[in-house]
Amino acid sequence: MTLSFAAFDVETANPDRGSICSIGIAVVHDGVRVRTHSLLCRPPAAVDSFAPFNVRVHKITPATVASQPTFAERLPEVRALVGDLPVIAHNATFDMNNMMRACEFSGAPLPRWTYGCSLSWSKRQLRLANYKLSTVSAALGVSLEQHHEAGADAAAAADITLVLARLAGATSIDELARINSSPLSALGGVYG
Repeated sequence: MTLSFAAFDVETANPDRGSICSIGIAVVHDGVRVRTHSLLCRPPAAVDSFAPFNVRVHKITPATVASQPTFAERLPEVRALVGDLPVIAHNATFDMNNMMRACEFSGAPLPRWTYGCSLSWSKRQLRLANYKLSTVSAALGVSLEQHHEAGADAAAAADITLVLARLAGATSIDELARINSSPLSALGGVYG
């Protein structure tokens, strides 16, 4: 098995889980980050207000996404970009909870993803003051070009995962998860 996966990040319009307004995906094949995508979308209608704090963090406003597809309309593209790759996120609980809620609000089926968390693995492999994306990136010499831009954050999570795999001697995401005693999870539960 090779080190292939999709790193994933979302930005939200407000503190409500599911208010996704931007999605970042960085695709890694055979240990090389080959593509990075940053996709804007309108959040699901039930949670589509933009909070000033969130706007200050990511600079996405209602006007920024006004002409963009809705989350539900953007979801098929996200699924296609990820394909059947395992998904990695830095603080996967946040990103996957937001995906679950956004799908629920939109009446869209959840993607059938297995996922792991580069934040969790960083805590197991590194000794740092904190494990924020910016801190781990700096400690590992990973470029974080525009923090809180979903594509840039996904790219940093991908590169962090590649460094952690190299440090652990892992040749696949499953092996990296095993080494860190943190098995991959299934989005929305176990799939048969």
